[in-house]
Amino acid sequence: MTRLSVNINKIATLRNSRGGNNPDLVQVALDCERYGAEGITVHPRPDERHIRYADVHALKPLLTTEFNIEGNPMEASFVELVLAVKPEQVTLVPDALGQITSNHGWDTITNQALLIELIKVFKDAGIRTSIFVDPVLEMVEAAKTTGTDRIELYTEPFATEFPENPSAAVAAYRKAAFRAHQLGLGINAGHDLSLENLAFFKSQVTPLDEVSIGHALISDALYYGLENTIQLYKRQLR
Repeated sequence: MTRLSVNINKIATLRNSRGGNNPDLVQVALDCERYGAEGITVHPRPDERHIRYADVHALKPLLTTEFNIEGNPMEASFVELVLAVKPEQVTLVPDALGQITSNHGWDTITNQALLIELIKVFKDAGIRTSIFVDPVLEMVEAAKTTGTDRIELYTEPFATEFPENPSAAVAAYRKAAFRAHQLGLGINAGHDLSLENLAFFKSQVTPLDEVSIGHALISDALYYGLENTIQLYKRQLR
């Protein structure tokens, strides 16, 4: 079964907009687990505009499912945070400073030596590694030689094209996942996956270990409620 990891960045954004602790980020994370999520994802950034580093430390001892920390490993503070917290998984994302959201995968060829060095640091600490990649066969193949355990397919292009031509939108992802599986890599996916496109993506891209979903899921929870929304997403993954 494909695992659902809920990205709770948007909960932190809402909390930070007014100060204080409403909504309570930790309680929401625990509720997500209670309602059926198999993991919690956070993506702290240096400006702490949503997830704060203190949130990451607060979450780790309380979570009972998989904890996934995403971020740019070029930031020394991010590396230090991950090594201190030791989540089950770290996902390396090539974000620029001040970037609103992730918008591309790694060039695993150009950054091969850098990724090998960074991934070794995390794996030596016993942390499973995943790296953000576009659905390009050359990038998937070069990801294998970095030593990463998994790749996370960046799915915004799929989501953008899906309404017009679902088959064309998913074609590159099918090939990338098949090649990654051949190479022995685990396969995650994330970015703009939603109730509208998730079931189709899951049916076409196999194997698929995990999806990380935040913005769409939290937005849907405004209408359907958090517990019901998580179950709706899990249903798409079946």
